[in-house]
Amino acid sequence: MDAAAVQQVREALAPFLTATGRNDFEGFKTNRVYSLLAKAPDVFSQMIIHPLALAFAERELGESCLLSALLAINLHPGETVQGWHCDDSQVSIPRPRRAFGVSAFWAIDDTTELNGATEFIADSHNWTEDKTIALAAVDELMDPRERDPNHDPQPRTDTFKVPMTSGSLLLVKSSLYHRGGANLSDASRLIVTPQYCTGWARQLENMALAIPPDTVRTLPKRVRELIGYSIHEAFMGYVDGVHPEKSL
Repeated sequence: MDAAAVQQVREALAPFLTATGRNDFEGFKTNRVYSLLAKAPDVFSQMIIHPLALAFAERELGESCLLSALLAINLHPGETVQGWHCDDSQVSIPRPRRAFGVSAFWAIDDTTELNGATEFIADSHNWTEDKTIALAAVDELMDPRERDPNHDPQPRTDTFKVPMTSGSLLLVKSSLYHRGGANLSDASRLIVTPQYCTGWARQLENMALAIPPDTVRTLPKRVRELIGYSIHEAFMGYVDGVHPEKSL
């Protein structure tokens, strides 16, 4: 993403970077912005159909894949480390299993080890079910507001962080366990994460309600398909017996 496109994203998000998270997962010192296609459809349409991101999603999940979620995450100084998680846990099929999603991470700010670069557990997409159970919530993660951001309640030795320059893209299988790092810097760290899922899975965000029909009508056809105005073979997704596009 070039500098002009990054600036467009910044400007589109600026009015909404106000509310902080409601729990440890969202982050008490983090702004999260949801329903981005309803807020700035022109800007974020281009992001979710970026040729590289979409090629990976379609190759991994099939051409009937859907946009499961699209949100911005802005970590402020002093934010604590997030709990370990994967992005396709809504599909309750025991591991080992294939990934049912592809997660994209667009760096709007430079992300560094100091300001909370995303951290991954190596090879965790190949884990068996017993290893995921061992990552169950720790008491300290329930309310971290008094926790020192330098303290890690879930330390591991098999992890790696991915620093990114502004405008760069990271793509991973959604079954890979990861977390947002603590922000130990004196500046915020902004990313946008589109998450794709297989065409038969329940989307994390209810796109049909999040994006008004009048806005949907203005979106490019491929974007409409990704948010659910499409059919997964043989006829999953119909509306009153016909293709959902006809409802527009």
